[in-house]
Amino acid sequence: QVQLAESGGGSVQAGGSLRLSCVVTGYTKEFYSYAWFRQAPGKERDWVAVIENLGPTRYADTKYADSVKGRFIMSKENAGDTLYLQMNSLQPEDSAMYYCAADFRIENLLAGLGDYWGQGTQVTVSS
Repeated sequence: QVQLAESGGGSVQAGGSLRLSCVVTGYTKEFYSYAWFRQAPGKERDWVAVIENLGPTRYADTKYADSVKGRFIMSKENAGDTLYLQMNSLQPEDSAMYYCAADFRIENLLAGLGDYWGQGTQVTVSS
């Protein structure tokens, strides 16, 4: 029932910024945890940012992978059920297919699982 659709990927030069969006549609009220993943050629798909909803106006601190900490910012717009990933100071090693995912249990997302996934959006960073 739940669908996620990413957008906002593209090609940028090193040091540039991109903002990814993930529109969540369908039945979502029971899904409090969301994540952004990425997969580069030759590498496994790993999460880069995870957020857990603790209530209508309260969220746990976003967890970021060490590789993106201080550069990426994840947020969620409750009214529109839209996820965002603001990516700053992009580096070539950030090039990957980026996915958003949703699951009722944050533990599943941290383990690389998830009940629902988007189709992915490509990010390419050139030097």
